[in-house]
Amino acid sequence: MRAITHDQQGEASQVLRLSEQPTPSAPAAGQVHVRVLSRPVHPGDLAGVQGFPGVPRQRFATPRIPGLEGMGVVESVGEGVRELYAGQRVAFFPVPGAWSELVTAPADLVVPVPEGVSDETAALMLVNPITLLILLRAVEDAQHGRRGEHSAHGRRGQHGQAGPVVQTAAGSSVGKLVSAAALKHDIPLVNLVRSAAGAETLRQRFPGLPTISTADADWRAQVRDATGGRGAEVVLDAVGGSLTGELAGLLDDGGTLITYGQLGSGSTSLESVALIPRGLTVRGVSIGRWMTRTPDERAEDVAFAAGLAATAPELFEVAASYDLADFAQAVDHVRRPGKSGTVLLTSPAS
Repeated sequence: MRAITHDQQGEASQVLRLSEQPTPSAPAAGQVHVRVLSRPVHPGDLAGVQGFPGVPRQRFATPRIPGLEGMGVVESVGEGVRELYAGQRVAFFPVPGAWSELVTAPADLVVPVPEGVSDETAALMLVNPITLLILLRAVEDAQHGRRGEHSAHGRRGQHGQAGPVVQTAAGSSVGKLVSAAALKHDIPLVNLVRSAAGAETLRQRFPGLPTISTADADWRAQVRDATGGRGAEVVLDAVGGSLTGELAGLLDDGGTLITYGQLGSGSTSLESVALIPRGLTVRGVSIGRWMTRTPDERAEDVAFAAGLAATAPELFEVAASYDLADFAQAVDHVRRPGKSGTVLLTSPAS
């Protein structure tokens, strides 16, 4: 079977390669084999290939296959698997090795694709909606944490509304899900993007939300105006790096910076953020900790994700699809400025 592999961490274009790998042995009890048809290229996938800042890059005795999410067709099932069957369309997460043509997955991490949901949408059905839920819970936690200072319902405006939330990378796939949720749940959200063109596109998509380009010289003042002059209660940040200090400056005293990505460059020292005198909180969240939730909680999250894919497929935008053999072009597309949607790697059905 074809697979994309790497035997050391480093720049994806230099360490990834297409190779032939042995077909996995028959699935054990409680497992299924999935013939993978499509899988997303998430920024987190590339971060795992490259390695993380401050951590020495690793070499691997056995080549590793990136990817944790994808969709395909069940090829065979192991003993005891009752609700999945050969030929069934499914999505899966988190299953290591998604960037191969066949994966062996625990049956409880494989989800039937709802009828009417396309293969493209199914490939994106789990990670981004689950990330959305994680972020919404983190925002709720941050707002509840201020209750002791303000009221039994957190800081509220004159109409009973929660304090303002600012998000970076608002044009990303997750950012658009956050925007849709903000409109549905009446969250006072302010969107940040990197360019004027990106801001205009997002304003057309979500006209009820303020959208500001950080390319504008006065973008910080615009954010202050959009948050009523008092600053944000919460900032959701997928960029990090040198932007962190700027974002902390947008927070009201006692606010929370929630970081969940590292799309930016540079760094910010904690001393420069004035955490102590301003009573700020910095919290990191990661979908990597999703498996610590109980099986029932995860089932609820998966049901939400599948329901969203079935009812709002327009929120699962695909930027482009590339065959596994064209992975280098796919990686380049992921990093393309102004990209809209998620890049997919595909395989033929047989």
